[in-house]
Amino acid sequence: MKKDAKSRKKSRLRLMHQYYKYTGFYSFVWKSIKKAIIPILLFVGALFALDRFVLDIEETLVMVTETYSPIVILSIFFASESLLGLIPPELFIAWAGKSASPILYLSFLAVASYVGGIVSYYIGRGITKIPSVHEAMELKLAQHIKNTRKWGGFLIIVGALLPIPFSITSIAAGIINFPFSSYLMFGLLRFVRFYLYALVIFEMV
Repeated sequence: MKKDAKSRKKSRLRLMHQYYKYTGFYSFVWKSIKKAIIPILLFVGALFALDRFVLDIEETLVMVTETYSPIVILSIFFASESLLGLIPPELFIAWAGKSASPILYLSFLAVASYVGGIVSYYIGRGITKIPSVHEAMELKLAQHIKNTRKWGGFLIIVGALLPIPFSITSIAAGIINFPFSSYLMFGLLRFVRFYLYALVIFEMV
């Protein structure tokens, strides 16, 4: 019985591996990782250049924390994460690093990003009820929607972990009516991304 169960499990894993290989999932992940490396290097390079030639990054972040209340900054970040991820989260992670309680505010950012993704998911669900908007978004996000239909939860995992707009992945998941409970579970990896990035960014600022 145990051998049969193990054999069936191996067969399912082999079939999944073949499916993801055949449909180009591994290639997509590798390309996404390569694309993700460039923005990270640019961000790191920009920080060093700004800090050396233009302004003191540490002083600037301290000034921001003293000028604007955490509620304002977190609200701006939440709005960004709910609407196509317009502002890089790395900037806010750097801000958290200079706040009074770095880990606490980093956790607030992670929660804001996670909840923002849920808002994006329901935006996707709502879009399907407005034919004209649905049609326009289907065209705009055609490739993303196609990939989400093919790879489902694995694409959400990639969107949660890599520096690509998580909001777009969430909207696509809503449009195809991806199971909400599964979306919530895979989306939790968003927390992992924030804490891992903070290990590097906190050292830089």
